[in-house]
Amino acid sequence: MEVMYVKVRGIETITTYDSNTGEFVINTPCESAQKYWIGGAANHATHTIVFFTAQYQWNTQGVHALIAQIRDADGNVCPNIRIAGLCADVSPDGKHLSAIKDPDQRFAAFLAPLTAGRVNIAVNAVYQSKVGLAIAIRYALTRRAFSLNPKEPEVLLLDYPSHQRRLLPLLAKTYAMSFGANYLKMLYVKRTPQSNKIIHVISSSFKATFTWSNMQILQECREACGGQGLKTENRVGHLKAEHDVQSTFEGDNNILMQQVSKALFAEYMAAQKPNKAFKGLGLEHMNKPCPVIPSRLTTTTLRCSQFQMDVLCLRERDLLNRFVAEVSQCQAKGESKEHAFIMSYQLAEDLGKAFSDRAILQTFVEAEATLAACSLKDVLGMLRSLYALNCLEDGAYLRYGYLSVENAATVRREITKICSELRPHALALVSSFGIPDAFLSPIAFNWIDANSWSSAQH
Repeated sequence: MEVMYVKVRGIETITTYDSNTGEFVINTPCESAQKYWIGGAANHATHTIVFFTAQYQWNTQGVHALIAQIRDADGNVCPNIRIAGLCADVSPDGKHLSAIKDPDQRFAAFLAPLTAGRVNIAVNAVYQSKVGLAIAIRYALTRRAFSLNPKEPEVLLLDYPSHQRRLLPLLAKTYAMSFGANYLKMLYVKRTPQSNKIIHVISSSFKATFTWSNMQILQECREACGGQGLKTENRVGHLKAEHDVQSTFEGDNNILMQQVSKALFAEYMAAQKPNKAFKGLGLEHMNKPCPVIPSRLTTTTLRCSQFQMDVLCLRERDLLNRFVAEVSQCQAKGESKEHAFIMSYQLAEDLGKAFSDRAILQTFVEAEATLAACSLKDVLGMLRSLYALNCLEDGAYLRYGYLSVENAATVRREITKICSELRPHALALVSSFGIPDAFLSPIAFNWIDANSWSSAQH
């Protein structure tokens, strides 16, 4: 990528075609166009993909890519570049050839591989969250600290309500993300040209949410394990350091959330046309009357999946309306739409997160609905409620008035209750991840033996 890689359509590297020699000439005209690789291309790769602006017969043909050999099999930098085309070609006399005639569609085709990357990163982030939680919760089920009575044994970490509050909402969130990841994988596997836009939006949203959450989860797991969480063989700190790059790899998360909001803006504007309704991206709820939140929330209400969907839909609906209104106001003052989007970045990021939270909960509810009534479904219901109520603790619910201060306090108390109810199921819930023991760490099992003198000598 170029150092100044953000403006993809304005990429500075120029490639021309020399019809006399039958060669492509790649030119990096300035410092900001230099290639910057943080992966294998920096030291070991034999080939790389170079993105550039194509200029054939003095006509600019937009962004293209070429596969270029940069080293030989021995790792020596090649004196010349051997190239294979991707999605486009040039005739012997220098004319641009492409099966994709529309420049916008061609640009989208070049960026499509990034979607696969985002899908993989999102799914991988969920896996790492599971590993971190499996280690931290298993450790908390064997590690004791302090006694409430001199004649009683010390208390297990996970029997402290504060420790439950630290880890169990994150466990519920990881289950929710897991359902979201499964949905995203199937969406990608069954993709069609018509579904590309939906996949792009959802993969961008989930990639940002899952990687942010992964960092939050691994940090909390690291702290919940105390000093043991920093020890390399216990994996948690190492996982966090290794996967921190996910927040910017294949797209900065904040920018991805702004992209999601732009897509929602486009859907909103399309739905304003005569005889048009919201369809796709889960926005069908916008066709219905606005949900009304009860003035007084009870346990029954808070644990109702319909209420949970309603309140997350309310947040998404209101933020979308606010975002459209703010962008429109900027445009009315003479600003371009792009500049209006830039000036509305705070609402854009709030809206992107609202979309993601609602979409994730929707996948959870749909997965839960496939189960017959049983004890497993009851536990999943608690996890779903804990995830949804944890979403309600986002500052947007008070900032924009979706919840009163009293109702926000009620939500907080209910989260504590659900954590207590989930405590007996904690081991079963992390065991159900199916992570092989070898992928966990010593403190996930017998932490005393792992830290014994004999183990240290080995």
